[in-house]
Amino acid sequence: MSRAKNSLSERDVISIWHPFTPQLNVMPPVAIVRGDGALLFDEEGNSYIDAIASWWVNLHGHAQPYLAEKISAQLKNLEHVLFSGYTHEPAVLLAERLLGHLPYLNKVFYSDDGSTAVEVALKMAFQYWHNSDRPRIKVVAFENGYHGDTFGSMSVGARNVFSQAFDKMLFEVIHIPVPLKGCEEKSFLAMDNALQKDDVAAFIFEPLIQGAGGMVMYEAKALDVLIGKCKSKNVIAIADEVMTGFGRTGKMFATDYCVNKADIVCLSKGLTGGFLPMGTTVCTEKIHTAFLTFDKTKTFFHGHSYTANPIACTAALASLDLLEKNECWNAIENISSSMKNACEKFSKNKSVNEARSFGTILALEIKTPEATEYLNPLADRVHEFFPKHGIILRPLGNILYILPPYCITNDQLEKVFTTIETFLSNQN
Repeated sequence: MSRAKNSLSERDVISIWHPFTPQLNVMPPVAIVRGDGALLFDEEGNSYIDAIASWWVNLHGHAQPYLAEKISAQLKNLEHVLFSGYTHEPAVLLAERLLGHLPYLNKVFYSDDGSTAVEVALKMAFQYWHNSDRPRIKVVAFENGYHGDTFGSMSVGARNVFSQAFDKMLFEVIHIPVPLKGCEEKSFLAMDNALQKDDVAAFIFEPLIQGAGGMVMYEAKALDVLIGKCKSKNVIAIADEVMTGFGRTGKMFATDYCVNKADIVCLSKGLTGGFLPMGTTVCTEKIHTAFLTFDKTKTFFHGHSYTANPIACTAALASLDLLEKNECWNAIENISSSMKNACEKFSKNKSVNEARSFGTILALEIKTPEATEYLNPLADRVHEFFPKHGIILRPLGNILYILPPYCITNDQLEKVFTTIETFLSNQN
C-alpha cells in the first residue's frame, strides 16, 4: 500500500534496474506518461523535446497515429506465431520491401534487436566458412567501434568500459584505425596487413558514423577502399546499419553512399519507427548458398521465440510507408540543412573542440578538463541541465549530440540549439 502513495519515478527506483545506470545513490528517473510527435510528457505534465529519438529508434514521432492504427489492426488479426515451419503476410511483405531498398541482397533473417542482428551476422559469416570446409574465424573491425552488448557483438567492439568485466571471455579481433580524413592511409595499411594470410572471415563496420563511440565520422570513399580490399580477398563485409539506417545520414542507408556493397547488413532501431523491438540481418545469395545442403548439421541453428513477430513486422511496414513519402525526405533534408548550419556556428564556440554533422546528426566535442571518455563527468552536468529546460539529451562522454525524430519542428530544433548555447556559455 505504501508504494501506491509514491510517484511513478519513486516506485521505479524500488523495483527496476535500468541500463547503463550506476546503482549507488540512484536518482529517481523522469517518469514519462505519454508522447506526441517530438515531445514526451512526464507525470507532472512537463514536456520534453526528444532530441535523441529515444536512443535513435524513433523516426516519425511518438504515438504516431498511422503506426498506432496499423499496429492496432494487426493485434486483432494475429499477434504471434512460431516462425520455424510457419510464416505470415507481414513478415513476407516486410522482407520483400527491405530487399527492394537493398537490391544487392537476397535473404532476410529476423531477430530481436541490433545486438542480436549483429550476433546473427557474425555467426552467418563464421558458419559460411565452416560450411564451405574452409574454416576462418578471424574478424577485422574498427577501433572505437560499438556493435552491441551480447558476447559476439562485444567482441567486435572496442575494449572499453562497456566490456571490461568480460574482456577475458571475448574472442580476439584485429582492430584497425578508423579512416578519418587525412589518416586514411594508416587504415588502409592496417587492413592490408590483416588480410595477408587469407584467414580473415569478416570485416564488420559502422558505415560512415560510429555511434556510441562518439559520433565519429569518416568518408564513403575510404570505406569503399576498405570493402574493396576485403572483396579481393573474399572476406565477408558486414555493415552494422543499426544506427545509420532509415534516413539518418540523408540516404536510406549509409552504405548507399558507397560503390562497394556489404555482403551482410544489420538493421534495427529505426526499423519499426521506434514502436517495437526488432532486428534483421540481410545477406547475399552467396552467403545463403553455403547453407543449401542436405547435411542437416550445416543448418543455421539460430532463432528467437519472437522471431518475425507479426506486430513488429506491421510496425516496420507502417514506418516504411511514411519513410517512403516525399514529405519525410523533405523533413530529413530540412533537418540535415539545419544541422549543417548549426555545425558551422558551433564550430566557432570556444567551448567546442570540434563540431561535425552528417545528415540528421550533429555532434559537438565539448572541451573538458577530464579525459574524453564515456565516464566523463560532463554527462552529469548534461543530465541535470537539459531536463530543466525541457530537452532530452544523453551525451557520449564529452560528445554532445542531436539525433531527432523526423517530425521535429524548426522551432523545436532552434530551442535545442539555443539551449545548448546557454549550456556551453556556463562551461567557460
